[in-house]
Amino acid sequence: MTTQKTKFIFITGGVVSSLGKGIVAASLGVLLKSQGYRVGIQKFDPYLNLDPGTMSPYQHGEVFVTEDGCETDLDLGHYERFIDENLSRLNNVTSGMIFWEVLNKERRGDYLGNTVQIIPHITNEIKHRIVQSLEKEPYDVLITEIGGTVGDIESLPFLEGIRQFQYENRADCAHIHVTLVPYLNASGEFKTKPTQHSVKDLREIGIHADVIVCRSTHALSFDLKQKIALFCDVAPHCVVTSQDAESIYELPLMLEQEKLDEVIIEKLGLTKKPSHMDEWKSFVDSIHNKENPAIKIAIVGKYTSLSDSYLSVVEALKHAAAATACRVDIEWLEAEVIEQEGAAKHLMGVVGILIPGGFGSRGIEGKILAAQFARERDIPYLGLCLGMHIAVIEYARHVMGHADAHSTEFNPDSSYPVIDFLPDQKDLQKKGGTMRLGAYPCKINPQTKLFEAYQTDAIQERHRHRYEFNNAYRQEFESKGMVFSGTSPDQKLVEVIELPQASWYVACQFHPEFKSRPYKSHPLFREFVRHAKIKAFQTEEI
Repeated sequence: MTTQKTKFIFITGGVVSSLGKGIVAASLGVLLKSQGYRVGIQKFDPYLNLDPGTMSPYQHGEVFVTEDGCETDLDLGHYERFIDENLSRLNNVTSGMIFWEVLNKERRGDYLGNTVQIIPHITNEIKHRIVQSLEKEPYDVLITEIGGTVGDIESLPFLEGIRQFQYENRADCAHIHVTLVPYLNASGEFKTKPTQHSVKDLREIGIHADVIVCRSTHALSFDLKQKIALFCDVAPHCVVTSQDAESIYELPLMLEQEKLDEVIIEKLGLTKKPSHMDEWKSFVDSIHNKENPAIKIAIVGKYTSLSDSYLSVVEALKHAAAATACRVDIEWLEAEVIEQEGAAKHLMGVVGILIPGGFGSRGIEGKILAAQFARERDIPYLGLCLGMHIAVIEYARHVMGHADAHSTEFNPDSSYPVIDFLPDQKDLQKKGGTMRLGAYPCKINPQTKLFEAYQTDAIQERHRHRYEFNNAYRQEFESKGMVFSGTSPDQKLVEVIELPQASWYVACQFHPEFKSRPYKSHPLFREFVRHAKIKAFQTEEI
């Protein structure tokens, strides 16, 4: 069924959700990759949606988009950023995908009239999906995170699938269970019962945890690890602390100190190799360097009460700050509040304004006010997807004099629709998975800020949208000073706009945040933050 070269690590969680299984998976991936192993990571999510593309950001956080156009869980963003590998639709699996495939096979008659059941048909499909990514990449180690917690009804087919898989690949599997060890301030003691019960539930399913990663606010003593080890039937050195940290990027270093990689390498019969974490350590040092100046950048959005909605944007700003020797203080601003109270009240004092992607008309006028404030006061501006639409609408209204300029997404009856449906989107009825998704090429015009940032005339960036700049107005915009610095190779689609008279006013149709890495800051974020830093020093001098 599988090659003997690949080892499999399964990560499950217990007690409560949001313990950081994804960060543990990504951190372990970093440690193994730093030793020269080829590492892949995948996420199995128990929800019945085919993908999170139609979910509200309030429920599921941001939708991360892969190179091949799959809308995925935000954990895939952590995986890509940590192990610095582009993943694909093969790395993200949901219950919806599994059931969809099985039911399609049943309709085709693939099961030859047999009754279709959870076991073996659903579990067989799950086992197939575990190894499917190996058809594309021959990983040495494949890490699979199982979403949800032990005890969830939705997770049971996946847990049964990996239980069966471990018996078919006995020498090549390891199980890591991430659980909670709460610390009670009132009594000053840790409580291990939640961990004990979670591991017990896992064992009842037929899965024995090889390593227990304990999420806690404090470091666990050796005595406490011994206690957990005794109750959970593992060696004390297989109980690992995942302590709260100031930054998620500290966790690989913390888990290295806890020797998680050594425990897993021993369990899987691999060879411990010299670790090369110097670059990662330098990055962590840079983001914690208090001597670096702090600059205030505003993110004007509609989901600002939940920063996970813009997770990749936030991480890309951190990467850019490290690359430009500064610290970014994010000012979260609700677009509706700006709409009601004006831009000056909330944006005075910021040295950079970023408008991220989004859908729906709520707060649009507030975002337009923010873009106008940035343009008129020469505050560095970065618009992402919707942020480009906002910049175009604002320019059409206040520079070109078209008061009714709008996007047909928000005003279908606009007499000046500067943003409109993509030609192939107009007749679509289904919402899920039908946008322009994934990596597309972009041609960069020379002697532009875009070219200065990328230092090349051809790039590939990831998209997630239905609306584009309306080419009917392109010539008029150019005559009024707007530069279309990035286009599709056939020049039919506008990908990037900029204002040459501004210090930095750039907006793109794509989502550059998805390709930023800890010590490979994305060029657009790096230049945006660099110009914001310059603006901060200019403001201090004034």
